[in-house]
Amino acid sequence: MRYKERLRSLREEHDLTQDRVAKVIGVSQRTYSDYESGRLRVPVDRLVDLAEFYDCSVDYISGASDIRRPYPGR
Repeated sequence: MRYKERLRSLREEHDLTQDRVAKVIGVSQRTYSDYESGRLRVPVDRLVDLAEFYDCSVDYISGASDIRRPYPGR
């Protein structure tokens, strides 16, 4: 799974809006929408914020792994 599909899947799994996730990671809803659509790449610091928020690894969000591990440090 590519990262943009993974972002959407995680958001929908948690029954969240793009606006809610955007506020959590400190970006606009438009920017977050661009992450999910693939128009913008997710900066590393935001990727880490998302991994912490969803309690999963950056590898899982990025699509490098399909194994969902908890966020390191939890």
